Amino acid sequence: MAFHNQPILPAARKIKDLETLLRFPYEYIVLLDTRVGELQALVDLARKHGKKIFLHSDLIEGLKNDEHATDYLCRYVKPTGLISTRASVIRKAKQNGVTAIQRVFLIDSGAVEKSCSLIGQTQPDFIEVLPGIIPDMIGEMRERTGIPIFAGGLIRSVADVENALSAGALAVTTSKKELWHHYADKAAET
Repeated sequence: MAFHNQPILPAARKIKDLETLLRFPYEYIVLLDTRVGELQALVDLARKHGKKIFLHSDLIEGLKNDEHATDYLCRYVKPTGLISTRASVIRKAKQNGVTAIQRVFLIDSGAVEKSCSLIGQTQPDFIEVLPGIIPDMIGEMRERTGIPIFAGGLIRSVADVENALSAGALAVTTSKKELWHHYADKAAET
């Protein structure tokens, strides 16, 4: 299974990465590290090239990560979706009709329980599970929450991507350029 025929969601860390991704066949792109002053121009550039941006709101320098900032992002920047670890951001994104992706770090059993409790409160559209190289946890989170899963973090190889997808992830977020190329080449073959 894949998210809109994309087994991966390529994640751009730098402006150069985004510029590179504009030439790829991916419709959905994750925008990670940005600054508030360049944000609108980057989203507009992506949109001009037919791309839909999932914006990681926790990683925007110069913008406080709260409900007011989320309101601003949803109303004026208008990304396709927002990714955040913060419940208030997820709730506000949903209120504004923007796809909400709750990012959770599954570092131990306590984190799993807290994450499931948080997800129960926020009811995001998707969950991004980190690290994405633990197939058993991908399946468990999907089963416990009933919410589609993206896997991310420490994804280094095609095998890592395939394992995450086989475990039930809808897609894998990755900033690894080799994987962008591999899956773009696969898409071009079909």
